[in-house]
Amino acid sequence: MSIRLRELREDDLENIMRWRMDPDITRYMNTNPKLTLEGQRKWFKAICGNTDVRYWLIEIDGESAGVINLTGLDRADGCAGWAYYVGEKRLRSMKTALALEMSLYDYVFDILHKKELIGDIFTLNKGVIQLHLLCGSEIIEEKKNHVCKDGQYYDVTFMHMTAQRWQEIRNSKKYEKVSFGTQEV
Repeated sequence: MSIRLRELREDDLENIMRWRMDPDITRYMNTNPKLTLEGQRKWFKAICGNTDVRYWLIEIDGESAGVINLTGLDRADGCAGWAYYVGEKRLRSMKTALALEMSLYDYVFDILHKKELIGDIFTLNKGVIQLHLLCGSEIIEEKKNHVCKDGQYYDVTFMHMTAQRWQEIRNSKKYEKVSFGTQEV
């Protein structure tokens, strides 16, 4: 298995739109969007000029598979947020998930010199919470009924990894290194 990340291109937008509207993906996200290609083009234009965010297309064995992103890159407090999904179900694996998450830690702390990486997960998404714990992330808090989506309330678990913790545990982790590039943001 080979994982490669690259900058998003306009010809990726149809796949991204399809993945983002897939009920298997949206059930764990804050919204169930009804996207259009025109709307995707506007979104793409907005993120291309935004220094506060960075998006990559995830390719697995040469196939477009999903999206990973960072947010809050302009924050002065050294904290950033992140999220990802692999939209192509047949390309999902634990090995891929471990490689993406721990390589992202390397990038955020070694290249971008951030102090903390945060994420929020629907509490019902127990598998992803366990994955983050396995990678060394820690639970900060759980907020009950934090997100209302289509009239239903969801609990959200907030997790983080700090640069100091990653430095302490990195050598105990085995994962395939994925390059996020060395370009400073």
